[in-house]
Amino acid sequence: MIRRQLVAAVVLTAIVAVTLGLLYPLAMAGVGAVAFPFRSGGSLIKQNGQVVGSALIGQNFLDKDGNALPQYFQPRPSASGANGYDPVGATCTPQLAGCGASASSNLGPGDPKLVGNVPGLNIDTKTNPYATPADPWCVPVQQTDKNNNPVSDKQGNPVYQKDKDGNYMCNPNTVPERAIAYRQLNNLPDKAKVPVDAVTASASGLDPDISVANARLQAARVAGARKVSVQAVLQLVDTHTNNRRFGFLGEKTINVLDLNLALDNLH
Repeated sequence: MIRRQLVAAVVLTAIVAVTLGLLYPLAMAGVGAVAFPFRSGGSLIKQNGQVVGSALIGQNFLDKDGNALPQYFQPRPSASGANGYDPVGATCTPQLAGCGASASSNLGPGDPKLVGNVPGLNIDTKTNPYATPADPWCVPVQQTDKNNNPVSDKQGNPVYQKDKDGNYMCNPNTVPERAIAYRQLNNLPDKAKVPVDAVTASASGLDPDISVANARLQAARVAGARKVSVQAVLQLVDTHTNNRRFGFLGEKTINVLDLNLALDNLH
């Protein structure tokens, strides 16, 4: 009796394993390859026969020194990998907590690493002791030695970096610092409102899209770098704007890679 039940269980397990673990995945892969070849193949985008990226994964547009290329639209910030937009975790280091193929900063809405040092929110003092003329919410960067270890004074207090004018060096990844950098890159007034997607990373760290407002604020800088009219660039922005999913979910977006490829084809 026990032997018969054991044989039946083994046979059933084998059938389920082969059906659901082999035949079903192969069938779904085959259907996907035939019915949806672009999506099932990774949504790869080609230019002149060469794969230049994926429609589903964002990428940086930087020079060899890590500076934003002015002639291209820039994506939103990314917390995936050491330099962002690292879908395989190739640039991860032991110091990067949570670094992986797809990752977010996972910071709370009051975390100073995200919003800066805000009196009454995350620091007890009435003013931010590390404030600078440009950033009243500055989160200072701790000094490190030649081995990249944090430096502290004799009392064990952190020693923070300062510039030649004696102002604290601020963490560039806070929202206030990203807003400052965004305005400077795009030649915007100091008090200009900045779209939220320009200063915050997505949950995956690989979001390929930006908002229409973000793209339009970058248009003048891109046009100037390419020596074309702003109107021509804005027209490209309009023609490459994707509607809300199903017509009502989310907001209109623009795929950065798609738009930048269109720019390269602009004559």
